[in-house]
Amino acid sequence: MTPEVIHTAGFLAPQLLPLGDPAQLLEQLGPWALAGMTLMVFVESGLLFPFLPGDSLLFTGGLLHQALHVPLWLMILVPFIAAVAGDQVGYYLGHRFGRRFFKDDARFLKTSYLDQTEDFFRKYGGRSIVLARFVPIVRTYVPLVAGAARHPYREFVGWNVLGGFLWVTIMVVAGSLLGGIPLIRDHVDLIAIGIVVLSLIPVGIQIITSLRNRDPQEGPSTGRD
Repeated sequence: MTPEVIHTAGFLAPQLLPLGDPAQLLEQLGPWALAGMTLMVFVESGLLFPFLPGDSLLFTGGLLHQALHVPLWLMILVPFIAAVAGDQVGYYLGHRFGRRFFKDDARFLKTSYLDQTEDFFRKYGGRSIVLARFVPIVRTYVPLVAGAARHPYREFVGWNVLGGFLWVTIMVVAGSLLGGIPLIRDHVDLIAIGIVVLSLIPVGIQIITSLRNRDPQEGPSTGRD
C-alpha cells in the first residue's frame, strides 16, 4: 500500500487514528491537524466523552506547530475558543437535562454526588471550574455538574474563559518552548504518555480517597445499578 493510500485511509477510517500518540495523530491529519485538535478539545470539553488526549494533544500541537505550518497564536486561539464553547455546551446540558442524568442508585452519577458538588460550588465558587481544566475526565463533567447545580451563569462564563485560556495557553506554550530541547523533541511520544500519567494522578487520589471514605454499610456493588 502506498503512503498516499495509507494517508487517505487515515481520514476514511478515523477509528484507526492513533489517539494514544498525539504526534502521530497530528502528522496523519496533516493540513487538518489544527481542525482535528480543535474538534477533540471541543468534544472532550462539552460532549461527555472524556477519553481524548486533551493535555498531550495541546502540548504536542505547540511542540510541532512550526512543522505543521501553524502560527503559535493560531494554535492557541482556535483550541481556546473550542474549549470555552465546549464547556458552555456542557453547562447547557447540565442546566437543561442535568438532574435527569443523576439517580439515587446509579453507579457513577448518583444524586448524592450532585448534592456534594452543589456544596462544593457554594464553598469554593468558580475556582473549581479553572482547576478542573487540568484534570482529565474531571474537566469533561464539571461543566455538566455546574449547570445541574445551577451555578450562576455569569460567574460560570468568566471562570470558563479564564480556565480555558490558562489551560490551552500553558499547554501549547510549554510544548513550543520545550520543543527546542533535543531530548524532548526526539521523544514526543514518551512525553505525551508522561503528561497523561501525571494528569491522572489527582483522579487516582480522588478514587482512593472515595474508597477509603465509603460508608461500610453500603457494602459492595451488586453490578445491577
